[in-house]
Amino acid sequence: MSDSVPESTRQTLDRLYEDPENRLTSLFELAPDDEQVDAQLGVFKALANEHRIRILEALKEGELCACELQVVLDAPQSTVASHLRELKDAGLVKTRRQGKWTYYRIGDTAALQLLEIAHALAAGT
Repeated sequence: MSDSVPESTRQTLDRLYEDPENRLTSLFELAPDDEQVDAQLGVFKALANEHRIRILEALKEGELCACELQVVLDAPQSTVASHLRELKDAGLVKTRRQGKWTYYRIGDTAALQLLEIAHALAAGT
């Protein structure tokens, strides 16, 4: 991997550090693995949609069935189902079947924390 480092970067590291090769090695160790990045990307992609944010905000109040979420979003069943599938695949919501009804809820408190962080970041701008 060190072969992929441009010469100009190597020269800069030579000027900044007594042991530039050691620093280069430590920098390569900072790079997250692809699997971790892909998992995080899936979560952020699921959050990158107005309808899905609205679904999560509604689910903060408790579990809802898809038909109730249709009302919340003012959207057809197919649209709601598509967004719920994205959220479920990302691990942001979980389901519970009762008879022929499927109920949705926040999948983990981490999803609530993500919403709070996004709100705090937006408020700071």
